[in-house]
Amino acid sequence: MKPKVTKFSQLDLSKTYTYADYLTWQFDERLELIKGWIYKMSPAPRRLHQKVEGNLHVEIGHFFKKKECEVYESPFDVRLLKNKGQSDKEITTVIQPDICVICDLEKLDDRGCLGAPDLIVEVLSPSTMKKDYYEKFNLYQENGVKEYWLVNPEGKSLQIFHLENDEYLEFDTLEEKDEIITSKLFPDLKFPMTSVFEY
Repeated sequence: MKPKVTKFSQLDLSKTYTYADYLTWQFDERLELIKGWIYKMSPAPRRLHQKVEGNLHVEIGHFFKKKECEVYESPFDVRLLKNKGQSDKEITTVIQPDICVICDLEKLDDRGCLGAPDLIVEVLSPSTMKKDYYEKFNLYQENGVKEYWLVNPEGKSLQIFHLENDEYLEFDTLEEKDEIITSKLFPDLKFPMTSVFEY
């Protein structure tokens, strides 16, 4: 029988882990698994990050309120799969996007989402910027997340990437307060930049 893991310091960061391991850990620190490797999440995000994320969640949540899709905000586990039918011991990627939209409700269970969401939004923090721009960008692209938004609270900007032929193409970059944020995947999802960044 494996010893209980009750402290983050008990984990060996030179080893890879699975979702089955993740479920047994009994400590408060939040983390993500990307292809088996542990990524410790930063402490509570700054107030600006929380405000921008909250504004986005309100706008996106309002749009989907009476639609088939469901919207979730972190902390919410998303397990990405190499192929259908993987067991907990075979799943090596568990992430907690800031916001995600899932339209295939069969992917939802009591533990979160099993498979790729349709839309993921990540609000950038100084400590996570590199991971969101590179590792998660590639991860979401590989796993078929149809649309990925990168939101910069400090720069008051937003980039939208849309998946075409298994590759992310930049659909839009918004930097001005009078611009309207519009999803390519959900064309009726529109709201002003001012509602996110409160100029």
